[in-house]
Order: sequence, then structure tokens, then C-alpha cells
Amino acid sequence: MSALAPAGPQPADAGFERYAPAFDAVLGDGPRIECVAEVAAHEGPVYVRAEDALYFTTVPQRPGRPDMPQVDVARIALQGARFPVWSAAVTTVRPAANVANGMTLDAEGRLVVCEQGTFREPARISRLDPRTGASETLVERCGGLPLNSPNDVVVKSDGTVWFTDPSYGHLQGFRPPPRVPDAVYRYDPGSGQLEVAAVGFDKPNGLAFSPDEGVLYVGDNGAPHHLLAFDVRSDGSLGRRRVVAGSAGEHPDGLKVDSEGRIYASAPTGVRVHAPGGRLLGEIAVPGAVNFTFGGREGNVLFITADTAVWAATLAARGAVPGHDERSSR
Repeated sequence: MSALAPAGPQPADAGFERYAPAFDAVLGDGPRIECVAEVAAHEGPVYVRAEDALYFTTVPQRPGRPDMPQVDVARIALQGARFPVWSAAVTTVRPAANVANGMTLDAEGRLVVCEQGTFREPARISRLDPRTGASETLVERCGGLPLNSPNDVVVKSDGTVWFTDPSYGHLQGFRPPPRVPDAVYRYDPGSGQLEVAAVGFDKPNGLAFSPDEGVLYVGDNGAPHHLLAFDVRSDGSLGRRRVVAGSAGEHPDGLKVDSEGRIYASAPTGVRVHAPGGRLLGEIAVPGAVNFTFGGREGNVLFITADTAVWAATLAARGAVPGHDERSSR
């Protein structure tokens, strides 16, 4: 193992930990970690290339009402790779966003949002127009029963919406007892059909598709804590289930893949990078990392939310393009 020092302003103990030579392909010649903004950024980071902007959900606040957490959807107007940004670049898109958590982008440029809900408002998957702040419900019930507290979401290239629904809201005191299992769901906006894609988790959390969408990765934050992989069949159902890697307590949370199929998973000390088969290659050390997303004009900046700030790790690796395995086109 070897440690490489980052360039530019960085959090204490930040850097890059190399566990295998293959991590060099992730880092390239000049990796660096920089502060984008000091802000209460918790979950759901989404980069919108057309705007050169980063959206995220804020750290839950409970001012006088433990059963009513307050979470906003916020936006950072970026300036290319010039970090940090001015404080005025951070704005609120949707205040009091029903305890929003994970988010992603659909093909029309709308934010698809996991709303965990409260005792007053149902949990749901919604669609948010970032230009107007207008929001609409995609799905909020399974077989007539309410969802638990949706956590993370991805949109497949065919338009289907996949999300995890653990019962964190009940455990954290702002949602009623669960009436459906902690599961992974597949929702088809075209037909309006919601299906249970997979069960047998403790607390399903982050999820991501491989570049060719032939594998779905799911982080189980329960006991045991591990990263799972499912083969995706041609009809959209999930097949063989296997454990790819173990993880530390309360992680993995955030989950992404790059264009070469490497898997990125959050850990208490930062973002761990695994080979597609699960081997740990290295770590982007940002203590307190919660979630992250690839972005930047070249797709090679990993934006990391860490509750008190957003950090940018500039790498050689690039984020995956859904439904396209770049390795097969070279």
C-alpha cells in the first residue's frame, strides 16, 4: 500500500491510498482533491452537464420536531474546474423536500428523487423539474401499501426507475412501522407498473448498474454489511445474486461505477474503488464521505458530499454512460 498526497486545498487526512497497481489507472498522473463549497451537503449528488451544476440534498435538520426532519434540494453553480466556488453559487431549489435523500437524472433532464416521507407526508419517488422546482409523484405505494423510506435511485437506459426502500425512516423516528419489506424495486413509468426486483436484504442502500447494465450492484447497510451483485436478465428481472465485497459498519452507502466497470463505494474513511470482481484497488480518502457522483465537463471529477462540504476528486477515470460498455467500443 502507498499513499499519494493530493494537490490543492483538502480536508484533514485526505489523499489517495493505493492497494493495487491497477489503481494507477483510476488516478492518472495528476489526481487532486479540492473543496468545492462548505455547505451541509448530505445525499443525492447529481451533476447536470448542460448547466455545469451539482444538485444535492441537505443534512436533515430537526428544529424542535424530531419526527419532522427538514431537508432541502440544493444546487451549486459550478465554474468548470475552478474550486472553491463563491458562496452565492449555492442556492435552494426545493425547500422542505419531504426528507429527500438519493437522486438521479432521467433522460429528459429531470431529477428523480427519493422522498423518505414523514408521519404527515407519504414516502414516494418523485420527479422534480430543476428549472421550476415543480414536483410530481411517480410512485408511492406497492400493492396498495405505503413505501418505507426510499433511499437511492437509478434510471436505466430503457427509462425504468430502480430504487431501494429500507425502513430507516421508522428506525430514525419519522416514519410509521414498515408495511412492506426492505427491498429493491423496479418501476416502469410507461406502464405505471411497480415490481419488487429483489428482497432478502437487511437495509438495501446504494445501487448502480454496470456500464452495459448487465449487472446491478446493491449495497446492503445491514448485517452483514456487504456489496451485492445481481445479473440482469433480458426481461429486466434479476438473476444470480452474489457477494462482491464486504464493508465496514454503516456502509456501503453511495455506489457508482466508472466507464471501465470499476465499483466505487463509500466507507467511513472515504470512497473505496473495487475492480468489477470485487478486489479492492484503492481509496479516495475523504473522511466523512457520504455519497458521490461523477461529473465535470470530461466526466472525470468525483463530487463527494460529506455533510459539512462538497469535495471534488479529479481523476483519470470517468463515470459510466448508462447502457454502454465503453471497453467494447475501443
